Amino acid sequence: MPVSETSQRPLAPPPSAPDTGTSRLRPKDAATLIIIDRSSRRSPRVLMGRRSMKHRFMPGVFVFPGGRTESSDGRMPVAGVLHPRAEEALMARVTGASAQKGRMLALAAIRETYEETGLLLGTKAYGPPERVPAGSSWTAFRDNGVLPDLEGLQFIARAITPAGQVRRFDTRFFAVDRTAVAHEVEGILGPDAELSELDWMTFERANSLDLKNITGIMLGELEARIAAGFLHQLPVPFYHFRRGRRIRELL
Repeated sequence: MPVSETSQRPLAPPPSAPDTGTSRLRPKDAATLIIIDRSSRRSPRVLMGRRSMKHRFMPGVFVFPGGRTESSDGRMPVAGVLHPRAEEALMARVTGASAQKGRMLALAAIRETYEETGLLLGTKAYGPPERVPAGSSWTAFRDNGVLPDLEGLQFIARAITPAGQVRRFDTRFFAVDRTAVAHEVEGILGPDAELSELDWMTFERANSLDLKNITGIMLGELEARIAAGFLHQLPVPFYHFRRGRRIRELL
């Protein structure tokens, strides 16, 4: 599934940097979740958050919620499981791949979304989870009667930060419809929080912003995926670098 030329941003090469050990830095597993409002077929919108101006890293930039995996993610119970196609793509090109790791990545995306936006993804149909990992953000799901549900999540892309960067991540990008939001906790946003504000944006508006390169690329991938029917069975692009050049492969 090629990305449309009108929606894809230029694939800028990574900046060169002296070898201070960062070239050997292994990327950390991370996950990002893009929530889509498709109530208007003509103008679907995506949820983006503005990073607080107090951050040293990318202050004021609009991003999708996400972050690194935590050990507690692997112990959280769920209502529904990932689609088989998502499991298959999550295990492709991964050393020591397992369905459990894919599940953990999907749950990390849901947890990070709550921590940064206050939105709890899942269902209240089965009551609160019987157990949650102690000392983790998952307690908010128990307290608000929400059981995470992986069934509606689509795995839409994977991207690895190039070598030479101070921070490197092996990020899996997931997408889910807005109807998957089961509850919203107030008071999460603010100048001292990860995100200072949230905004539902059309693709046109989002693409007009000064975004991080990979964020713009993911917008293009998602827009093409929605145009193709937003189906689990669609190919999943994998972005990584080989000899300093960005490569796009399909999983």
